[in-house]
Amino acid sequence: MMGLVDPAIADKFGNSKTKITLADLQSKIDTWIEWGYFLQAIATDILSDIQLVNQLNSDINHPSIPNAFKALADNLKINLDGDSNILQRQVQKISNYQKELLQFQQKLNHIFNTIKTSRSLLNILLGVSAFYGKSSFALEWLDDDHELIISSEGNFQELTNILNDCDFFQEQSSALIIQSGILKEQAEQALKKIEQKISNDATISQQIKVVPKFSTQKIVRSALAITSTLLILGFCVWKIKDRSPQLQQINLSLTQEGSAFVPDAGAAIAKFKSAQKLGMVAASLVQKPPHPLKVWQQAQNKWHQAIILLDSIPHETSVSDQAKKKLAYYQMNYKSISQRVLIEKNAVANLESAKKLAIEANLMLHNPPNSLLVRQQVQGKWQQAIHLLEAIPKSTFVYIQAKELLPIYKNNYADTGQI
Repeated sequence: MMGLVDPAIADKFGNSKTKITLADLQSKIDTWIEWGYFLQAIATDILSDIQLVNQLNSDINHPSIPNAFKALADNLKINLDGDSNILQRQVQKISNYQKELLQFQQKLNHIFNTIKTSRSLLNILLGVSAFYGKSSFALEWLDDDHELIISSEGNFQELTNILNDCDFFQEQSSALIIQSGILKEQAEQALKKIEQKISNDATISQQIKVVPKFSTQKIVRSALAITSTLLILGFCVWKIKDRSPQLQQINLSLTQEGSAFVPDAGAAIAKFKSAQKLGMVAASLVQKPPHPLKVWQQAQNKWHQAIILLDSIPHETSVSDQAKKKLAYYQMNYKSISQRVLIEKNAVANLESAKKLAIEANLMLHNPPNSLLVRQQVQGKWQQAIHLLEAIPKSTFVYIQAKELLPIYKNNYADTGQI
């Protein structure tokens, strides 16, 4: 007969009220010893790789992904009230902020790919290290599915949860890029209005002049002088027309070029304004997500049209510099929207596939022959459908439908297994 462990000892290994046999305790101790050897081997491998150690030391100097995202989100709280100097600084601040967001997304992609695609545990740990940064982390255990359990600041996560967090922050940072584009657009519009007002005020002040008093005699003399000047100019023009027909041709060519240039400039300005309107419409469409796939695609199309317009503006026009700046962050917005469209498309595809599998499972179950093999196939279809629904991100429009169907599909899976 096996003895029971003393409660004082059991309390060190869990709940003291739970009875633990000596055999169970021995098994647990053996497992922990193996885990200790495993950690020792990892530590040895890390210390023997100088490049790996340097990378880990570098990660500890940077904030964790959650903390970095929070800081970026706080930076978006910008007040657009103020004079032109303040607004110019705010526009520059938003531009810098957009660059930081892109760098943040690149880091997220690197972490996600490193963890998901690496077969080496050491490389996976590099991705985890980059995710947690200053917060640091500890390897706690391997669960029954050989999934790493990691802790940081008192929170425990599986490796899969870190990948899900990367997806979440990728989507949220894309939304911030869109918001920053809208904010920058508003700041530039406010700045433009202030500059126009200053320009108008300056023009008005130049036009207001004090009219001096002249005597009648001076007015007559001035009129005679003006008349004489006009006669002289008229004589000169007649002489030019008479003696130099080549000058007439040159003058005609210049006039034609000038008149041809004006429509081009006007067309460039019109394109620029149309692109701005398209950008504003696209930005307003995606406010307060989630949205159906159709809405994301409409916004994507608007950004695409705006980019085509800006890209077609000639370099020598007055708005070419503004168009170049807008083109850069319109392209960023288009890239972010395209990523969101892809996420929404995958979510819709997963939902439709799950529904199709559910229909097939029901048909197979209710049509003879109802053999063991058929029931196993039906259960497999329910399992596939469940996995598809669970893969749908929370930020998508169809997540609510997936959430409603998931418990139904799980019950059907369980019921099929009990038949």
